[in-house]
Amino acid sequence: MNNKDDKKVFNQNKMTISVQSKTVNEALVRSSVAAFCAELDPTVDQINEIKTALTEAVNNSIVHGYDGDIKGFVHIEATINGDTVHIRVQDQGKGIADVEAAIKPFYTTKPDQERSGMGFTVMEAFMDNLKVVSNDRGTVVEMSKRIKA
Repeated sequence: MNNKDDKKVFNQNKMTISVQSKTVNEALVRSSVAAFCAELDPTVDQINEIKTALTEAVNNSIVHGYDGDIKGFVHIEATINGDTVHIRVQDQGKGIADVEAAIKPFYTTKPDQERSGMGFTVMEAFMDNLKVVSNDRGTVVEMSKRIKA
């Protein structure tokens, strides 16, 4: 294979991981997706931004989607297409009643748990694109980030 063929092979890739809705699994997801992104040769800052946004998405699924019920699962799919990583986090929890309100800074449904309501704001700040779709059967968070050389 020549270098041109190598780039085609290495710039299209996909991984999936499903974890039980336990906060201890956030570290596993972060590490797995960070390792997966390594082929794009991201900077330390870029990888930390991806890990932070991913942590927020997974944490939202566990804390809000499942209300701490460890019987649920969070499904993560990461895809590399060219120089961009696309991440999809999905749960089958209770969903978000008002996505538009939930995306606004400082919105929280759990103020008694000292939640700051900044999860989606952090995701938007660290990723290039963010999309949230939710209903009473769960939530899907899709985000992407271009890794610039």
